[in-house]
Amino acid sequence: MSILKSVLAGFVATFMVVGASWSQVVQAESIESPAVFLERTSNQVIKILRDDHELLQKEPERVYKIIDDYILPHLDDVTMAKLALGKNWKKATKAQKREFVGEFKDLLIRTYSKSLIEFKDQEIYYFPVKLAADTHKASVKAEVIQPGGPSIPMAYRVRIKNNAWKVYDIKIDGISLVTSYRGTFTQEIRKSGMDGLLKYMRDKNNKLDSKISQNAKS
Repeated sequence: MSILKSVLAGFVATFMVVGASWSQVVQAESIESPAVFLERTSNQVIKILRDDHELLQKEPERVYKIIDDYILPHLDDVTMAKLALGKNWKKATKAQKREFVGEFKDLLIRTYSKSLIEFKDQEIYYFPVKLAADTHKASVKAEVIQPGGPSIPMAYRVRIKNNAWKVYDIKIDGISLVTSYRGTFTQEIRKSGMDGLLKYMRDKNNKLDSKISQNAKS
């Protein structure tokens, strides 16, 4: 998890889209390659993060607004939740599934917002990818280049949903961001059921919110 925390800012930044690009109907043989899309949009947003670096350091809560506006619309949060919950997804009620999707999304945002704020000197290189005409899923390989440190391999998993590419997982140095939580979630369910897991996640998110608020005041 330490590697995940150190480079997740790159993962987050590449989901951000400045403006209303990517709203056209998706046809795999004619749309922009997901690798080109990720590279173009991440370069745009990394510039924003660098330009606003000092402001985000002083007012870290501003990062939530950035995430809400530019990241969340491009995540397949339901598929992410299914992967994170594993076989327990089918056992949950509809209401529990809805709450879990929201809480898991919030957990990712709050856990890694600090990494996003601190993203400054890293660069991300994307490897070209070829898609067949009927492609609906793809994996985009990339690597984070760190000044004075080793490069870290990444692989984005994207799929077409609602006529757009959506990101539903990423592997960092071979570790899946989404499924890395599954062990903890399974343990909580065994201990206190699905409702117990949801309470655990609510409490976790509240604590992370408090930390952001404390950092903003200090």
